[in-house]
Amino acid sequence: MKNFRLHLTLIIIGFSIFISFIVAFFDQVKLKNRLIEEYETKLSVTEESIIESLHTIDKAYMLFDDDIARKMKKNSDELLALYEKNPHFNEWNFQALKAYYEMDIYIIDDQNVIQYSSFEKDVGLDFHKCCKRLSELLDQRRNEGKFVDDGMDIQQLDGEIKKYSYAPTPDKKYIIELGASLSDGEIFQHFNFLHLANELEKKYTFINNINIYNRGGHLFLINDTKEQQDIKPTSDKWPIFRKALKSGKPMEVKGKWQDLNVTFRYVPYEANVKRGVSTDRVVEIIYNDIPLNEALMDNKKQFILQLLVIFIAAILLSLFIARSIERPMFLAFHDSLTGLKNRAAFEDLISGQLEKKNISTALMMIDLDNFKLVNDRLGHSEGDRILKITAETIASFSGEKDNAVRIGGDEFGVIFANIEVEDIKMIASGMLSLMEQRFRDLPEDIDISMSIGIAFADPQDNVDTLYAKADSALYRSKNNGKNQYHIYIN
Repeated sequence: MKNFRLHLTLIIIGFSIFISFIVAFFDQVKLKNRLIEEYETKLSVTEESIIESLHTIDKAYMLFDDDIARKMKKNSDELLALYEKNPHFNEWNFQALKAYYEMDIYIIDDQNVIQYSSFEKDVGLDFHKCCKRLSELLDQRRNEGKFVDDGMDIQQLDGEIKKYSYAPTPDKKYIIELGASLSDGEIFQHFNFLHLANELEKKYTFINNINIYNRGGHLFLINDTKEQQDIKPTSDKWPIFRKALKSGKPMEVKGKWQDLNVTFRYVPYEANVKRGVSTDRVVEIIYNDIPLNEALMDNKKQFILQLLVIFIAAILLSLFIARSIERPMFLAFHDSLTGLKNRAAFEDLISGQLEKKNISTALMMIDLDNFKLVNDRLGHSEGDRILKITAETIASFSGEKDNAVRIGGDEFGVIFANIEVEDIKMIASGMLSLMEQRFRDLPEDIDISMSIGIAFADPQDNVDTLYAKADSALYRSKNNGKNQYHIYIN
């Protein structure tokens, strides 16, 4: 009998080790895949956000830059008339014309070289050498003899964001190009994709830099927020840049960025409505694998530690002990009626949340109004049903990273991580609306509703102070007539 028990114990221990190892291994693989997936998702979100912002600003200019285009057409007509009177550009005062028209003026000859300009640095710029696609387009426009305005583009030498127009002279010897600055315009300020790029760089630590280039490899800049970093034909990244532009597909190449091993990802962009070559752009995302590799290494260490714990636990514990403590352990931190975490877990959850760095915390306190009427008139079984419905409703509005808790009686709470004010307002309104629908089957003389108090944690808050704030907000909701929510304000 003793040998049988020993053999059975050894079999149970061996089986437990085997099953635990398999579970731990697959959990480790699953977590590894999830880390990689999260990493790739963040990169994809970054890419899609920038591309969408470019589409948005191009659509905005398509819809709302008619005033600029009309002004450029009017100015071009006046300059063409001036050319008819005096075709000698060397006698023109370009700085005075710029001041009058509030636009830069460029005179492009039939070889597509800028011969005169109010932006003197551009004089001598040869589009045939630097920008063959634009040069071909200039020849086409010169032959057509019509005024044309393009979308958003950049000035090559300093990266200033401008809108350009082109008006060939009647003799087709020249093109009068105008450049209107867009950086200070209302449309650009409202849909500034460069600000979005900066925000994404700050949000995701593995992203080192985000740049947007025109098809010639010139960087979009505003207010000198970045050092000029044009991609030049002599650069080792130029072939990948051009390949992405021609293929219409993202391309990547490994390289160095500030002595760090990184990946350069080039994502081609073309507006839904093409406007010359100005809407051909490439988004450059420079990112590294350091956070991912660190996370994978931590995962590996965690897996090894988990195996050690499994072996020790399997030797020390028997199947009987495991079964006997499973239910009590669950009930120690969960409410037996609703299945939500209970008050015993409540303080630990808030305390643990408040200790996490760079993660904000919000606490929502929920209390049923007039719940005592249900127990008194309909009985405790109906009261339990109402509590279960309430718990299910609250849990349905809680995300994976949030914790719903039954604190006691008809009092509930939800601990939210990294939630915005507007989002928590929508959740509170949704709870109130859904609970109002679910309470409709109760007798009319039993007015059951839900009151909600919300508080956002400050850096100095602890469990007690945050609870007090949410409870104060809850009290105000009840005092103001119930069936509503209130957010605590210091």
